[in-house]
Amino acid sequence: MDYTDQLEKKPVFQIVKQAADELGVEAYVIGGYVRDLLLKRPSKDIDFVCVGSGIELAKKVAEKLDNSHLSVFKNFGTAQVKAGDWEYEFVGARKESYRRDSRKPIVEDGSLEDDQNRRDFTINALAIGLSSPIYGKMLDPFGGQKDLKRKMIKTPLDPDITFSDDPLRMLRAIRFASQLTFDIAPDTFDGIVRNAERINIVSKERISDELNKIILSKVPSYGFKLLFHAGLLQHIFPQMMDLHGVDVIDGKSHKDNFYHTLQVLDNTAQQSDDLWLRWAAILHDIAKPATKRFHKKVGWTFHGHEDKGARMVPKIFRQLKLPLNDKMQYVQKLVKLHLRPIALVKDDITDTAVRRLLFEAGDDIEDLMTLCRADVTSKNDSKVKRYLANFKKVEEKMLEVEEKDRIRNFQPPISGEEIMTLFKIKPGRVIGEIKEEIKEAILEGQIANNKDEAWSYMLDIAAKKGLSTE
Repeated sequence: MDYTDQLEKKPVFQIVKQAADELGVEAYVIGGYVRDLLLKRPSKDIDFVCVGSGIELAKKVAEKLDNSHLSVFKNFGTAQVKAGDWEYEFVGARKESYRRDSRKPIVEDGSLEDDQNRRDFTINALAIGLSSPIYGKMLDPFGGQKDLKRKMIKTPLDPDITFSDDPLRMLRAIRFASQLTFDIAPDTFDGIVRNAERINIVSKERISDELNKIILSKVPSYGFKLLFHAGLLQHIFPQMMDLHGVDVIDGKSHKDNFYHTLQVLDNTAQQSDDLWLRWAAILHDIAKPATKRFHKKVGWTFHGHEDKGARMVPKIFRQLKLPLNDKMQYVQKLVKLHLRPIALVKDDITDTAVRRLLFEAGDDIEDLMTLCRADVTSKNDSKVKRYLANFKKVEEKMLEVEEKDRIRNFQPPISGEEIMTLFKIKPGRVIGEIKEEIKEAILEGQIANNKDEAWSYMLDIAAKKGLSTE
């Protein structure tokens, strides 16, 4: 099939054609852009390969493109041209060989066939000719077009070679299956199972990058189930593996927290595209295995799993090389607070409890409520409706208390500087104690959240501590 008409819609292909013809090299658009073109998916970057110097082709293209920026990576034999929102990657056709202990290839110049052989999957080995006289011609040596129609992820060569050479491809297979809702061919999946342990030579950063893309899939549980059954999850995220399984004592069992977590993740994904809210869904019950206890009267309990889970978040983020910044703190906060809203219902929703939740959750209260709703996974419809109705009551109460007390992102009405100036004292523990008592009085509803009442209250507690304005 000829793809000239599709290429004509994007001027860069004509420019690459002119540059390739001037240099006398064969050039092709290859990989993800071709795949997405056939799938009618949007794309923001394009990979070009030529039988010759990819760097020289990139330089020639950059000369012809308006407002472009060229970056050359001589050590890798690649170059990148940025123009507007688009990124164009250029490389010379090459063949690769690998050492057992590394996923970094030994690279040699090669033919287009060599270059297609080194691609991870048949659907990513598709190429369309750009130079004369092959312009618009599809080159599909491994049946990638057929696999796209079958919605199948398959390696072009023996999967044991593909995955042993570069074990990251195992995660990429599952990521593409999850993103595209494709199946993985049986022999390809068996190759992942056989080579799962090889994932340990891949850097945590590259693993997390693929894992995050799986998490951002429309139905992320599909990717996690593939990771689980392929034997990869136990290597890359053992804490999540620990959630799997059901214990039974005296006929009493608990739910499988692995599959519950996946349901919560999918429920969250239906409501939000936020990666870190989805991570909070993944980690909300992560400490249940560590807090699991059996009592003859009440059965299985997981007391304190929210607090222990919050303490586990930094270690997991460090292990996976995820950011140890406000993103981690956000996930930690939601994990710690995820039981609080439903507990408010049991407490008949007192103003004090609502104030404390608003104070602790701050601007993340809406995300917390999204997570709490997602956490309702019962198959009993009446139970689900009852829980959701209870959450509605909590939200109404939060609106009422917030409007009245302005507690969200609360800052004490009196600063430490004002306390030091008034009582003529130096920085010390007593200042923090006074501010803490003012905060507690406001959260408990003893005084209103305004400066006048806080000031009077401060004078009283300061006098008890022996402080005087004289």
